[in-house]
Amino acid sequence: MTHTYRTATAGYGGGPGGVRGLKDQAARYALLPLRIFLGVTFIYAGLDKLTDSKFFADSGAGSVGDLMRGVRDTSAVPWLVDLALKSPEGFGYAIAFGELAVGIGTLLGLLARIAALGGALISLSLWLTVSWQVEPYYYGNDLIYLMAWLPLVLAGASVLSVDALIADRRRRIT
Repeated sequence: MTHTYRTATAGYGGGPGGVRGLKDQAARYALLPLRIFLGVTFIYAGLDKLTDSKFFADSGAGSVGDLMRGVRDTSAVPWLVDLALKSPEGFGYAIAFGELAVGIGTLLGLLARIAALGGALISLSLWLTVSWQVEPYYYGNDLIYLMAWLPLVLAGASVLSVDALIADRRRRIT
């Protein structure tokens, strides 16, 4: 009597239709939702600032100047707040354009690790200044954003990205 057993390539293991194949695909795309969320969020944050004329003012409701003065004494790095207060308008534009560049780079997967590092640095600076005094610490979203950027700093954007297209083109040329 002969028995027929399913092999790995027949659906149970490492074949294209098998469980291992699905796990490999899931692992390959695991960071894509995070990349999309962070990219869209940072693009939105940058555009929101750029379209709000009150944000760039030195003082007044909703201004970056009043925000920085309000957090100066509770900040972990008051010297960074002082630096921002030397030119609140310039600081506001730097943050807005930085968020926009990071968001676009992350969403497109263009220089993805560099974009993610930029996002992590923006989140770190906002955590150490604006949300440092939030208690308990996990209520402040800047720390959460900082942690969310780290996997993208380490892994980059290996799928559905400009970086992947460039890498694929280089492989085909060599």
